This record gives sequence, C-alpha cells and structure tokens, in this order.
Amino acid sequence: MTRRPHVAFVTLGCPKNEVDTSEMTARLTAADYVITDDTEAADVVVVNTCSFIREATEESIATVFSLLETTGSDTSRHVVVAGCMASRYGEDLRQSLPEAAAFVPVADEADLPHVIAQLTGEAAMPVTRPDTLLPVAQGPSAYLRVSDGCHRTCAYCTIPSIRGPYVSRTLDQVVRDARSLIDTGAKELVLIGQDITAWGRDIEGGPALADLLDELAALTGIAWIRLMYAQPDGVDARLLESMAAHPSVCHYLDMPLQHASSAVLRRMRRRGDATAYLEQLATIRTAMPDIVLRTTLIAGFPGETRADAALLERFVTDASFDYTGVFVYSPEEGTPAAVMPDQVPLRTRRARAQRLRDLADAVGFRRNESHVGAELEVLVEGRDPDEDVVIGRWRGQAPEVDGIVFLDRGQAGDIVTARIVDAAGYDLEGEVL
Repeated sequence: MTRRPHVAFVTLGCPKNEVDTSEMTARLTAADYVITDDTEAADVVVVNTCSFIREATEESIATVFSLLETTGSDTSRHVVVAGCMASRYGEDLRQSLPEAAAFVPVADEADLPHVIAQLTGEAAMPVTRPDTLLPVAQGPSAYLRVSDGCHRTCAYCTIPSIRGPYVSRTLDQVVRDARSLIDTGAKELVLIGQDITAWGRDIEGGPALADLLDELAALTGIAWIRLMYAQPDGVDARLLESMAAHPSVCHYLDMPLQHASSAVLRRMRRRGDATAYLEQLATIRTAMPDIVLRTTLIAGFPGETRADAALLERFVTDASFDYTGVFVYSPEEGTPAAVMPDQVPLRTRRARAQRLRDLADAVGFRRNESHVGAELEVLVEGRDPDEDVVIGRWRGQAPEVDGIVFLDRGQAGDIVTARIVDAAGYDLEGEVL
C-alpha cells in the first residue's frame, strides 16, 4: 500500500487559531492524509501563524525559519505558512519568504487538502460534504467557536483586515459542534469569537448569546461552559440572568476593557470610562457574587498622558479583577493608531505596562489566596510529566491564560472536589476529597 503523506501542524497565537487547526486537521483526515505530531517525520509541516501584533509576527517568522532549517535540501519535505500572517501580508510575504512551499490565508484554509496534494503529488481523497466535518475534542476542555471576524473598528486592531467582517455561526452549527465535542470527551466548552456577545446580531430573528447559552446548557453530558472575549457593551441583564440560571455555566467572564480613561478609549474608537466600568462590574457581581473576572489592558496608547496612566492604575486597584492581561501598545502597520500623533516612547510604554502588571498581580494574588481553605470543583487535565504531579483547573481558571490547581491525585477528565491548602501566585494546591 502506498504511504500516504504525513502532515504535522504547529499552531501559534490565540484559541481561535487552535480551532482553525482543528478544522484543517479534520479536512485532511477526511482527505486520507495522516496527521502526526512529529514535525521531523512529516512530509508537510503547516505553521498556523499569528500576526495580531509585531511580536506575534516575529515569533511566527522565527518558527517558519526554524522548520525550514530542519528540511534543509530535502525537496520531498515542505513547510506551508497558513493563518493570520498569510492573510495580513499576502504577496509581500510570498516575496520575502520564497523558501516556504505555499501560503494559505485564513479565508482559503478549506483548500489545504488540495494545496498539499499539489506539493506531494499524492491526490487528496475527495471530501464530498465538507460541511459535515465535526470537531473532535483533544482533551477534557475544548474551544467552541461561535463566530469569526469582527464588526468593530478599534484603532489599534488588525483582526478585521485579517479575518474579515463579523459572521455568526448559526445556532444549529454551534449546537452540532458542541454535541460532537461532548461526545468525543469534552467536559468543558470554552466559547470563543472576537466578540461573543455580538453573536446572533447578523442572523435573521436576532437571537442573543443568552439564547445560545440556554441551548448549550440543555445538552446532556456537558459539565462546564465558559465565556471568553465578551465585550462590555454586550454584557447585559439577559446574559447575566442566563449565566446565573444554569449550573453548568461557569461564573467566569473575560471582558476586555483595554483602558479606563474616556479620552484614550475615544481615540481607541471604544466606549466607556472608569466610572461606567466600575458600575457595570458592580452589577455583574450583584448578579453573581462569586463571579471570577478577567480583563486585558493596553499601556501607552498614542496620546496617553501621565494623568491617563495614573487613572488606569487607580482603576486596576478599584476594579479588583482576578486576572488582568497587560499589553504594551504595539503600532501595527495599516491601523489608524499607528499614524496617530503623540506616540508614546517605547521605554515609557514598557514602564507603564510594568507598573500595571505589578498592581494587577498584587490584586490577583490576594484574590487567589482567598480560596485557601475552600472546597472547589476541579476539572483534572492530567499529569504534568515535568513535575510528576496531577494538574487541573477550577471553574475560576480558563485554559492557558490563568493559573492551575496542583492535585494529589486524579485522572484526566475527572471532575473532583478539592480542598485548597495553598496558593502561589495564580496557582493553587488542593487535596482531593
């Protein structure tokens, strides 16, 4: 029997890229290609790149060059550049990186089986119904994409130019994928999209995220449902009511605010200010007193004054988030912010970001320590081979971005009750009861 081409993936960037890789993997599997984790044994390595900010682009380029070095002069092995970097830079990338075998932008990822067929000379098996390809859970937690693209015009962001306008996946599509993920082992579904609170606005009849939550919570076999990327103007009373009503919905909300100064937010082309945000946070905590809150902030946006930076520092303390991601503003080519006057010097941006991180950590560490002595429900993810210890997450920890819980025992996929005996930074240590 002829050996079918082996394909390996290297995925960089955010969870949305992980979902893209999962979908590409499903298409290749249906086309009778062999998926491998061994990049050195693969005939084709697909790098699903990130290009959201300059540092992500640099990491993507470095990864591609590293893989090209391993292929050397072996013409039977190929490196394909897929994803956001291919979308953002297009023909310029082809000219600057001729060593890559092919470039597959986000919009063309469904064509990957045919691209690989051309490279390897091995015909791809036809996929007669690509719309029926179902996602498969790779562990006890799985990302569930509810939308793609973005309808916003934030001055610093490249996402609309990379992924296009906002498009909601239909209720049936989302529920179908959720059912498949649950059936293949997922205990937790993490809802993602550039703005999940905008879900349904482009669908006839105007369903809302709360309606989708009601449907997902009714599925048999799901233990946890988590919301990520919820823009503040979409977090309304109906959504909070739905979150509070369903035991499977984690009392956890990731709400990227980006800043607290009204002047900076207007230049960012965003709404809100410190007062409005603090009032909204109080409303959320009233609806769910045990809610765990995450946000992201940008330090050093063009025109940010010392007073703006000081206001943001006060807001970090007053808002008391459990987790805060802090980013140094990056002037991205093609965005309105990159050509704005009053660009803040890089050294100042970095210093302001570090102060924010220090303040946010001080708040977050205190909030994390408050769980010592509590009994928490923990999803076991498996054993850490480096530390030889069982690890998991409680409902207040999202995959990859928050802390973890170290446990004395447990099997991957189990949901256990653990008494928390210690805290270190954002991590916890628990004893399974």
